[in-house]
Amino acid sequence: MKVLSYAALKEKSLLEKYEYEKPALKDNEVEVKITHCGICHSDIHLIDNDWGISKYPLIPGHEIIGTVEETGKNVKHLKKGMRVGIGWQADSCGYCEYCLKGMEQLCSRNQPTCVGRPGGFAHSIIVNSKFAIPVPDNLDSVNAAPLLCAGITVYNPLRIYNVKPSMRVGIIGIGGLGHLAIQFAHAFGCEVTAFSSTKDKEEEAKRLGAHNFVSIKDTSVNKYKNYFDFIISTVFVDLDWKVFISLLKPNGQLNFVGAGGSINIPIPMLLNNKIISGSAIGSPSMIYEMFQFAARHNIQAKTEVFPLENVNEAIQKVKENRVRYRAVLKI
Repeated sequence: MKVLSYAALKEKSLLEKYEYEKPALKDNEVEVKITHCGICHSDIHLIDNDWGISKYPLIPGHEIIGTVEETGKNVKHLKKGMRVGIGWQADSCGYCEYCLKGMEQLCSRNQPTCVGRPGGFAHSIIVNSKFAIPVPDNLDSVNAAPLLCAGITVYNPLRIYNVKPSMRVGIIGIGGLGHLAIQFAHAFGCEVTAFSSTKDKEEEAKRLGAHNFVSIKDTSVNKYKNYFDFIISTVFVDLDWKVFISLLKPNGQLNFVGAGGSINIPIPMLLNNKIISGSAIGSPSMIYEMFQFAARHNIQAKTEVFPLENVNEAIQKVKENRVRYRAVLKI
């Protein structure tokens, strides 16, 4: 049986209708009928082969919501008709130290959802059932899709680095990741400060839950020296990171989740036990937890919805940063 999708047939090309033969379902796999799929900047990097790992035809998409269509004979926890979400990861080895610890995203044999295999800009997908995460009934599908990449990317560091309600948290960048990070940190009970180069985002940042707003271009940033316990950078550009290190308290941490840029910090700036860290996506168990948390605290991704056949229009708007803040395809 054929699966209808939209694929890039070569590097940097527009996506075209593309049919591929559905693979046989393995015993531990699940087939999901896709209803929604978010568009992430990572999809665009893959289309353009910016990371040198793309193979064509390439079917992007890794913020997938859909319903279970068929299950392999060893799959007991998912049933036909259940709504599930699939993020960046579709499989892992299952037996390395990280898989056994429930940190499958760190597995050296992890299988991305849309690298070397069909992704979510399609009518259906087959993945290891462990990576198809049940979606709470009160979480809307359009809202849930961006949580599978943008959402988990900022939720994961708040959890694994033990951010507490008493902490002061800074969020650098109010975009696809940052607008969710503000909401999560606020729901954690933290004092939240949003940093942005766009002054007209102040009102929106505060509406999302930020207590303070600081323009990166403003010298008022200096009044926050030694102030923050934790700062998350969601941006993809180089900033003066020495400034942000100076804003950390002793034992404070600057965490990078944006996939780009570089950092050059004098070692003496770190001698007060200041920490620089990174984080990428999250495990299936963390995605499950995030879904429950988002549903309970009404975390809302700001989205713009496009029909699948308008995928190229949607991609162009994402490229030009004209979507606030996440584009979602309706299949």
